[in-house]
Amino acid sequence: MPNKAINVQGARAHNLQNIDVSIPKNELVVFTGLSGSGKSSLAFDTIYAEGQRRYVESLSAYARQFLGQMDKPDVDAIEGLSPAISIDQKTTSKNPRSTVGTVTEIYDYLRLLYARIGRPTCPEHGIEISSQTVQQMVDRILEYPERTKMQILAPVISGKKGEHTKTIDYLKQKGYVRIRVDQEMREVTDDIQLEKNKSHSIEVVVDRIIVKEGIAGRLSDSIETALGLGDGKMMVDIVDGDELMFSENHACPICGFSIGELEPRLFSFNSPYGACPTCDGLGTNLEADLELVIPDHDKTLNDHAIAAWEPISSQYYPQLLKSVCDHYGIDMTIPVKNIPKHQMDKILYGSGHEKIHFYYVNDFGNVRDNDIYFEGVLPNIARRYRETSSDFTREMLGKYMDHKHCPDCGGHRLKKEALAVRINGKHISDVTDYAITKANAFFMQLDLTEKEQTIAEMILKEITDRLDFMTNVGLDYLTLSRSAGTLSGGEAQRIRLATQIGSALTGVLYVLDEPSIGLHQRDNYRLINTLKRMRDLDNTVIVVEHDEDTMLEADHLIDFGPGAGDNGGKIVASDTPDHLMKHKDSLTGQYLAGDKFIPVPVKRRKQNKRRQVKVVGGEENNLKKVDASFPIGLMTVITGVSGSGKSTLVNDILYKSLSKQLHRAKQKPGKHQRINGMGNIEKVINIDQSPIGRTPRSNPATYTGVFDHIRDVFAQTNEAKVRGYKKGRFSFNVKGGRCEACKGDGIIKIEMHFLPDVYVPCEVCHGKRYNRETLEVEYKGKSIADVLEMTIEEALDFFGNIPKIKRKLQTVYDVGLSYIKLGQQATTLSGGEAQRVKLASELHRRSNGKSFYILDEPTTGLHTDDINRLLNVLHRLVDNGDSVLIIEHNLDVIKTADHIIDLGPEGGDGGGEIIATGTPEEIAETEASYTGTYLKPILERDWKRMEAAMKEREKAEIN
Repeated sequence: MPNKAINVQGARAHNLQNIDVSIPKNELVVFTGLSGSGKSSLAFDTIYAEGQRRYVESLSAYARQFLGQMDKPDVDAIEGLSPAISIDQKTTSKNPRSTVGTVTEIYDYLRLLYARIGRPTCPEHGIEISSQTVQQMVDRILEYPERTKMQILAPVISGKKGEHTKTIDYLKQKGYVRIRVDQEMREVTDDIQLEKNKSHSIEVVVDRIIVKEGIAGRLSDSIETALGLGDGKMMVDIVDGDELMFSENHACPICGFSIGELEPRLFSFNSPYGACPTCDGLGTNLEADLELVIPDHDKTLNDHAIAAWEPISSQYYPQLLKSVCDHYGIDMTIPVKNIPKHQMDKILYGSGHEKIHFYYVNDFGNVRDNDIYFEGVLPNIARRYRETSSDFTREMLGKYMDHKHCPDCGGHRLKKEALAVRINGKHISDVTDYAITKANAFFMQLDLTEKEQTIAEMILKEITDRLDFMTNVGLDYLTLSRSAGTLSGGEAQRIRLATQIGSALTGVLYVLDEPSIGLHQRDNYRLINTLKRMRDLDNTVIVVEHDEDTMLEADHLIDFGPGAGDNGGKIVASDTPDHLMKHKDSLTGQYLAGDKFIPVPVKRRKQNKRRQVKVVGGEENNLKKVDASFPIGLMTVITGVSGSGKSTLVNDILYKSLSKQLHRAKQKPGKHQRINGMGNIEKVINIDQSPIGRTPRSNPATYTGVFDHIRDVFAQTNEAKVRGYKKGRFSFNVKGGRCEACKGDGIIKIEMHFLPDVYVPCEVCHGKRYNRETLEVEYKGKSIADVLEMTIEEALDFFGNIPKIKRKLQTVYDVGLSYIKLGQQATTLSGGEAQRVKLASELHRRSNGKSFYILDEPTTGLHTDDINRLLNVLHRLVDNGDSVLIIEHNLDVIKTADHIIDLGPEGGDGGGEIIATGTPEEIAETEASYTGTYLKPILERDWKRMEAAMKEREKAEIN
């Protein structure tokens, strides 16, 4: 009998406390519980890790040597384990070449479709390219002036790997003398050695001619010979001129524009045969940006309006600028905005072929006094950025550079030949720029001939199926051309989820990490239906999740706890959702049943219309010239369906503009007219989910600054004073007290080349980071390494009588991170945990009430009980006079806001408008608001709960 459950015995990974659990197979199972209670440790570090290890062990010894040895998870036994697939939030490529289309493989089918039924169109004349006769080719060549020298070439090898000795021998036998190998002219009798594993191109010289009267007959014969050798293709190399490509199949009869045989690789921006040569298929070029180079056009040139040429260590560039202004009579004392455009162009883009006189004396008294061509400020910055070998110079100049659409391909990534091929009047990049819904409609309405329909039928089915999968997981607002690196964790995970649905595997164990992140309540049901569909294919779906809808729709719930960190790691309850609500020990069950809930504020803070920051005319990405007001001194939540423009408005426009104005950040804000009311705030803090450090050396203790105070405590001990140890002795970042074998990392990095780097504990200090002498100094019986191993909760108790340490640790505890360790490597923290460490580090700073905090989905990875604590912290900030702006879908956060800005109505092209603003109660009454639709019953339910709780209290007081 096959196992009907996955039975785990003695799981001890991380904080799991030797637990046994039975997980039903072929069901949708949700792991839930407080943050840090052990959910991911069981799901990913135990069950998935063991499934992956067993798969690798089933491979041959030859294959295993490339994959390396996988450690067995700390578990006694796992029975009934299926092949496991992990879909987490960190697996989508950040490569700029990776797009939604390539990740989902839809683009591969698109390339095939365009190669098979695409119709080449001349980009110059807009007419469909038809086959070309030999006579037309002759006429086109004879248009060149008399005495033009040229050679007729036949492409016999085009971009194929190999040594190609047989081809060269064949040409030799046929009596050909010259060939062109990889653009280099050679004699066939030469000893030509080609690298076997590299792509090569070989063209044979069929004839060399000079255009003159009576040459047509010979030219016609040579063209026919070349076409025969080149499979219907031939080339004409004009000496000191162009190179023409002719084909019996595709060429414009007017201008001669021609395309070779249509192949899928022609439409790939990752292949040299399809990529735009100017931007190498990236669609953008890094160029000096005028707005970053001159951030304030009210400044004068004398006041260093050109920020990139401010004198740091030399007067070279200020003197160069003065020489240019003297030459052209440019007034350096007036605001840049008042300088005539023709004069400003000389400064920005150079003097061209005109020389200017440059006089300069350096610090050593050396004089430069000569006439020079002035290259211009913008070309100068771009050139120096490309040419410098100094990291410092590159970093400094990088502040003035920005990615701009490639001028040749217009950001489409492909060469003009690929963009000349169209289906129903649209080239391949037109289609990838459509949102998923619009792309699906395009393919459904294709007007094809009977022959084209027959060819395209199977390809179209694969494309539309995958587009449907994307829609089913709530990603219908994305475009196929969207860079994979710009996707949020939830979006990236759902894309992989859509790809997995397309594979239609059965008997598989899927492990997912909070797939609902970034998803509006309206689209939750689509995601849940997708998970059920995977389950119905006889798969087991384990989801680590806190979303109430997902938990209620699950077949089975496993609740971890009872606390976090060392206080967690146990199974509190394992049952169906209905039965879990009756488990009195289950915190999750209490929230699901309504016994516990986050209350709605009895009184909302009032908005002062005169104290607000207002974005006017925001139109970046899909925003439709929106005007958005953000109140000062309130907790504002910006809501809307996924892709409606929330992040664009807040992160790309508001934050970058405030940061540029208040902190002189070198960031280019998204497109907008202006921002009013900046004088109401003094500081803007963006608390996002990026890592707090990119190396194992960074940790919560160092990031929050509490480690400085802890080192002070150790330096004040009697033992440290006797030995003469100062504060620096207890740092693992400098020589002295640290272990020099691992340079204070505690671990050694082993480079695996084409595999991810592997970290192993240092054999000298055994991961403690310090040398033996430093570890001998103890405070209250603990060494500095012991302290770094403490959880926040333990450290709070340990340092309870030292106010400055306690205050900083208390803020980390308050944001729900009691379970993380002081010295925990930053690389092991999730995005949500990193965000809360940043929030904690801001909380302990003294505020003057003029700070503006921006948080992007701070509830990521949080249980409802953790959200309750987080909200208390955020409201404490607002009570202090600060402003808090949150991008969020979680209804518990939305219902406690003072003010809501709701965007929509849809995602992508259908979004970008403000649907409603006001208090949660006002949003709930707005029919056009999807947020309001889901918020209204929540508010009604919670008011009833609060009234019932109040009556219970009154009854208890009477008794």
